[in-house]
Parts: sequence; structure tokens; C-alpha cells
Amino acid sequence: MIPSPELLATGVGALPHRDPDAACRAVLAAFPRIPYIPTLPNRGLLEAIVVADAEHLPGGVVRDSGLVVDRSTDPSEAMERVLLDYLERNAEPYRVGEAYGSGFHAMLGRDLSDALLVKCQVTGPVTFGMQVVDETRRPILYDPEYADLLGKLLGLRARWCEETMRERMGARATLVVLSEPYLASLGSAVVPVDAGVAASAIEDIAALLDGGFGIHCCANTDWGFVLGLAPAVVSIDAWTYAREFLLYADDIARYMERGGVVAWGIVPADHAVFAAESPDSFFSRFQDVRARATETIDPDLFDRQSLITPTCGIRNASEGEAAAIMAATASLSRRLRGEEP
Repeated sequence: MIPSPELLATGVGALPHRDPDAACRAVLAAFPRIPYIPTLPNRGLLEAIVVADAEHLPGGVVRDSGLVVDRSTDPSEAMERVLLDYLERNAEPYRVGEAYGSGFHAMLGRDLSDALLVKCQVTGPVTFGMQVVDETRRPILYDPEYADLLGKLLGLRARWCEETMRERMGARATLVVLSEPYLASLGSAVVPVDAGVAASAIEDIAALLDGGFGIHCCANTDWGFVLGLAPAVVSIDAWTYAREFLLYADDIARYMERGGVVAWGIVPADHAVFAAESPDSFFSRFQDVRARATETIDPDLFDRQSLITPTCGIRNASEGEAAAIMAATASLSRRLRGEEP
């Protein structure tokens, strides 16, 4: 688990910036206690979700339409190397290249030792496996070999990230959050995701990490399943889905009692929605969520194990608009903590 955040604030992932140094400065200005490493998908396809973590995917080929697995060459040797590296916990070959993670590289060398923890994002195995397809357009999560590989491959990527946050940024505690919007497909008859396959892959990642791991899903899903995976953080779009999430209030209470943290995405990352609201409406919305949650959860426990975030990554906004969303999130945190009126 991670240190209790006690209603501190952080961000989720993407920013609209093209200058990685400017993006890192914006993050550190807004969230000095829990900084996160921004992803910058507007710089190009290589930094988009999924592709950004596919740098070492056996058989992976980036095309104009996205990422595909090309089986015209046999990937078995490369797959075996991933499995061996996983068993040996050898993460160095799975480092983030600058072309795939300019925000990560821009944060390298910055002294973050005063932060409570440092956070980064890695694409989760379900979302990765449903977005990457083979030559027949079949998601590779439906391929047993790749389904078994993904948790190990992404686990090595995540381990390299946490090691680097500790060694190169001075992080006292680390959090690697898996971006998993496709968990919304659990139980779907249209785009089905097998819960056992999902759990196995996520557990493979968790087993390789020494620090905290989290799960971010900005849609509705089977929250009992997610909480049952025992991540250090469950990150949700509370602006839209708090009611559905709180149907699992008993599970949430037990999760928090074990040290789990909920990141309440209560400030809209969509600037059009954000601009129609106000600081008072964000405060009121969160207080409504808290009132409902604390019918079941001890209020002190709720406050201790809660984190304040935007609803999702901020991509479709200007840099100034993104700064305003982050500033509002930080201000809400200070207000909830009694640090400003």
C-alpha cells in the first residue's frame, strides 16, 4: 500500500502539452506533494495510450491505424525472453524510450524527495490487449499466448518505472497506476473480457512491484472485482460514476480499512464541462459523495484514505485550460483539508 494521502491532490495522466519540460513544471506547480509523470499524447502516436507501452511488444508493429501484431515473423523467441526476464525480475530491457515517454524523461533528475509519493501511469493489460489486434483484427487478449504475456511484459515496464522514480527522482514512495478504461467491458456480451484473464494479468504486474500499484477506470465497471484485486489505489470518475461506485460501499469500507485509497475524480477533465461549473459546485459534489459514503465508512477513515483528482487525463484542452483544471483540483484539496476557505 501507499502512505495515506489525507485528501491531497494529484493528476491522472495525459496533458495537452507538446513541450515535456513545460508539462512537468505545470504538474509540479499544481501537485508538489504527490506529483505525477505526465503523458503527452498530442506529441504523436508513439506517446498515445497503449502505443506508449508497446515499445517492447514481441511482433508489435506501429501502423497508421495504430498498433498490430505481425505474425509473419515468429515472435516465440522474443516472448520467451520476456518470460525469462519476468522470472529474473530483469526490468532494464523494458525501459521507457524518450520517443515513447518524453514526460518521463523530462522528469528524470528532478529531486522529488520531498514528495509524499511519486506517481506514473502504464497501460493496463486489459486495455492493451483489447486495443492491439492481429492481422485478422482480433484483439490479442483473446490469444492465450499473448494474454499470458501481457501482464509480464507490462509488469516489467512498470517495475522499470518504479525503480527509476526511486533512483533518478529520489521518490520515497512510488505508485504505478494501470490505465484500464476497457475494464468497462467486464460482463459485456458485445466486447467480452474474461474476468479470470484480467485478474491473472493484473496480478502478474502487482507481483513484480515493490511499491504501490493502482487501477484507473474512467467508466463504470464491476467495482467489486476491481477492489478485490487489492490495488493500493482505485481511481474513478466520481463526477459521473460515484453513485454506481458507492453501491459497493461495504467493499469500499473493507478496502480502506486494509489501507486502500480511493482517488475521487471529482473535477471534470473535459474543459467544456469544467467551465460550466465552479469551485463551489466541485466542493458540493464531493461533500455529497462523502455524505453518502460515510453512511457506511468511518468519516476519519474516509478522509485519511481519499485522494482528489480530475476525472481523467486532460488531453482535449489548451495548456491554459489544463492548468485551470489542475489548479481547481489542488484548490479543492486544500479546501477539504481546511487549508483555505
